[in-house]
Amino acid sequence: MHINSGDTAFMMLCTAMVCLMTPGLAFFYGGLARKRSVLYIMMQSFISMGIVTLIWVYGGFGLAFGKDEGGVIGRISDYFALAHVGLVPNAVHAASIPFALFFLFQLMFCVITVPLISGAFAERLNMKGYILLLIFWTYLVYIPVCHWVWGNGFLAKWGFVDFAGGTVIHTTAGFAALASIIVLGKRKLKQSGMKPSNLMAAAIGTGLLWFGWFGFNSGGALKAGALATKAFTNTAIGLASGMIVWILYAKFVRGKFDFIDVLTGSVAGLATITPCAGYINPSAAVLVGLAAGIICNLAVSLQEKIGWDDALGVWGVHGIGGFTGTMLIGILADRTVNGIGASGHQFLIQAGGVILVAVYSFVITFILLKLLGALTNIRPTDKVISEGLDHTLLNETTYDIN
Repeated sequence: MHINSGDTAFMMLCTAMVCLMTPGLAFFYGGLARKRSVLYIMMQSFISMGIVTLIWVYGGFGLAFGKDEGGVIGRISDYFALAHVGLVPNAVHAASIPFALFFLFQLMFCVITVPLISGAFAERLNMKGYILLLIFWTYLVYIPVCHWVWGNGFLAKWGFVDFAGGTVIHTTAGFAALASIIVLGKRKLKQSGMKPSNLMAAAIGTGLLWFGWFGFNSGGALKAGALATKAFTNTAIGLASGMIVWILYAKFVRGKFDFIDVLTGSVAGLATITPCAGYINPSAAVLVGLAAGIICNLAVSLQEKIGWDDALGVWGVHGIGGFTGTMLIGILADRTVNGIGASGHQFLIQAGGVILVAVYSFVITFILLKLLGALTNIRPTDKVISEGLDHTLLNETTYDIN
């Protein structure tokens, strides 16, 4: 095994791009949040970088990528406290780059996942509740699912594939979001008081997500080359087609579309292309965007009709987007791209795997929030929510609100 300088430079760039997605998500969610709670919601994204990095160093990485123990979890002692995580490449994981770089690239995926969930339960967890959820959910949901899919766990042995996180990140986050809004309930706010705080900030956040997503998806190849280029191309096409189909759907159903539709449609396209970016040809990426623009839109409409207070549409966009893209591998994959071909057998494997992960994430999140709520106070009061979490919990404000 020899370190390839081109692959190493490429993966360093991808790692930095994925890292940028977490503050990008903070701007996206902060811009869509109420004026009185912008900083609190942004802080939930930023603080994940600190807490999750320590989790990853002290056990998380070993549990995810250590030697497989019965198909369920990795051996924690393999890489605890960065043991055996150095500059020498690992024969199993990314054999052409330093193993420490693989550690960091995978860390950035873990860092962004719980912040993705936070957009759903906006304003309904205090900081203690959020930090407890961040810690326990990472250990109980993200790390096991990561091992099952990417750490040679039982789903990988079934033949299940997820190129860049449609299942590991978006499906787990989306269905955890659904569980969280069911447990935490609705905010007692008038609809007029729930308007986005700053669509320019949301647009900046979306732009940062667009940029980072190219590293997110093409980095799934773990080296520079044709596969990374194909994933890179598919990312752009999935983004574009998802946005346009979302806009057309909104125009057809509601008679109009707005700027939030443009932003949300692009993110839905990206979430949906993520799992299949390295298994399909660019011509098929248009179809993935088509599916995203229609299916994710239907999911968001459904949650609104049911009355779920998913503040920023996390379940409909990320959960259903990642879920859909994962299943589309079984329909659209081309064996010449990355060794996986579309077939009825592959479709059943993809469907079974992603359904299992969705149910697991939902159930564990539901139980976890119920337990945390029974053991300690994790919710802000209705008065605190009404007055805004920035002032009441942080003693800071984004805007001068009288």
